[in-house]
Amino acid sequence: MLTGRFQHAFLMASEIHARQLRKGGTIPYVAHVMSVAALALEHGGGEDAAISGLLHDAVEDSEDGAATEARIRAEFGAHVADTVLGCSDAVGVPGQPKPPWRERKEAYIARLAGHGDSDVLLVSACDKLHNARSIVADLRADGPAMWSRFSVSDPGRQLWYYESLARCYPGRVPAPLSDEVTRTVAQIRELSGVS
Repeated sequence: MLTGRFQHAFLMASEIHARQLRKGGTIPYVAHVMSVAALALEHGGGEDAAISGLLHDAVEDSEDGAATEARIRAEFGAHVADTVLGCSDAVGVPGQPKPPWRERKEAYIARLAGHGDSDVLLVSACDKLHNARSIVADLRADGPAMWSRFSVSDPGRQLWYYESLARCYPGRVPAPLSDEVTRTVAQIRELSGVS
């Protein structure tokens, strides 16, 4: 059962993401974190995994990621904070841009490949599944032009990232989840026309 901790996490996620929209669209960003939390619960995660799903982007999307991490640690405990960090490819630093895209993604893949925490793997897989489903929907609606919404608009580079992640999950998250990530990423390749 979910407790008041989950409601509190939803309020924090709403506060952090309130003015954000999904890439190039009109969908409030909070819909994404709600979906990740729901997927985590649907695939056997407990309350900590669901809370981590709500907050998985909080550290990298906050102006001051270290302060946000400290707040999460204080309000939700070390396990949730460590899960959120495990699902983050950067920590927001006031006044500084994130490191280059490829550098962040390579480090994230390497870290995830060696990670043993089941909640980090579960929340990561749920995050990537929801992102991949959104990409598929956008490709169906708008075609390849949708890639222009991304900071890295080369579909080949995006596919490298998602296919690399999809290989991290089998045998480490529930099979229906890893299978769905693999199938959805394959749909991205098919719809993108990348050989």
